Amino acid sequence: MPGSDRLTPDKYHIPQWLGDRAVRRFHVMAKPAGSACNLDCAYCFYLSKETLPGGPGGGHMGDEVLERFVRDYIQGVTGDEVVFSWQGGEPTLLGLEFFRKVVTLQKRYAKPGQRIQNDLQTNGTLLDEDWAEFLKENRFLVGLSIDGPRDVHDHYRVTKRGAPTFDAVYAAARMLQRHGVRFNTLTCVHRFNASRPLDVYRFLRRELGASYLQFIPIVEFRGFETTPPQNWDPQRLPGVGTPQAKPDHPDSVVTPWSVDAEEYGHFLSRVWDEWLARDVGKVLVNFCETLVAQHMGVPSQICIYSEFCGKAVAIEHDGSVYACDHYVYPAYGLGNISERSLGDMVFSPEQVRFGYAKSDVLPAYCRRCDFLSDCWGECPKNRLLRTPDGEPGLNYLCPGLKRFFAHAVPTARRMAEKARP
Repeated sequence: MPGSDRLTPDKYHIPQWLGDRAVRRFHVMAKPAGSACNLDCAYCFYLSKETLPGGPGGGHMGDEVLERFVRDYIQGVTGDEVVFSWQGGEPTLLGLEFFRKVVTLQKRYAKPGQRIQNDLQTNGTLLDEDWAEFLKENRFLVGLSIDGPRDVHDHYRVTKRGAPTFDAVYAAARMLQRHGVRFNTLTCVHRFNASRPLDVYRFLRRELGASYLQFIPIVEFRGFETTPPQNWDPQRLPGVGTPQAKPDHPDSVVTPWSVDAEEYGHFLSRVWDEWLARDVGKVLVNFCETLVAQHMGVPSQICIYSEFCGKAVAIEHDGSVYACDHYVYPAYGLGNISERSLGDMVFSPEQVRFGYAKSDVLPAYCRRCDFLSDCWGECPKNRLLRTPDGEPGLNYLCPGLKRFFAHAVPTARRMAEKARP
């Protein structure tokens, strides 16, 4: 586990009384179709899981595993809400009947007074009227993957035969709107669209009519298919600002479709400005909202900007559980629900150690940064560089994040001050 050589077991021991009496909240991202997908997006980090040595392999979640998962998850969370997140791969490949079983099982095992919520992340291409009616009736929140206007979206998001998918996704968005299904957009920021922030944002906001926008950066270590995060050779990581820290270099540390760090900072800054000028109070943009919230003293709404992680695990189709959906590798396996409860796995010493390591192994360069409490080193999977002092563990996106925070934090502070009672 990351940083495990620096941590003592006692620091992360979870006393039995705490596990029994405390309110236990955690989140599970379910992959019921595994890595199976009807698309072949160039930047997808999950398609390779099917052939990962020692990994979950291919397959669909069977009835026995599904029932055990639903029952165990509801029993394990002692808070007043349980959120089921269905992702992939492409979860709609399992068909409506699978999700009707999901809802039936949730009703069967729900505790009195407990809210059960579902969200479904989908590429949208398999949705039809029956799906829309089901999603509306059962109050699913849909995350629709779309990377921007047609030419941007179709650059990477294509079918197995290389055909474009924009028309199908756009039609799915319109259908969800007609049926009153709540949905947000999930846009990957990559090498091709990072230079067009306003084209992307204005399309999503003005043409598609989305009011909740999520943006995630594509950063993939070259060799991510088989090499788990933090298992790379730290001595071979390039220094920040070197040519190898750019996606276009032949010896780059990242894949060619990964976003350029400086361009990512520009993208965030321009979207922030557009949101401030036109959409504050009308549109939720994930990184904008959480920046203001953090300056109001509210914990980050996005895991990557939290001080710690580890309470959001992933479950695969076969019931195997992993530290995070970006850490679905044998090295980060926590067990299987056929042998161990979700609660035991999430609050186990090894998973608590994984979560605290995000902060514990930050380089000194990060700890001295003016924006430490805005960033907390971003996602550990992206810590692919060496600091100017040569220390490994600097986030690949650091130059871009610094650019964005320098641009946005002064305004975020003023907004937070005005919002306080």
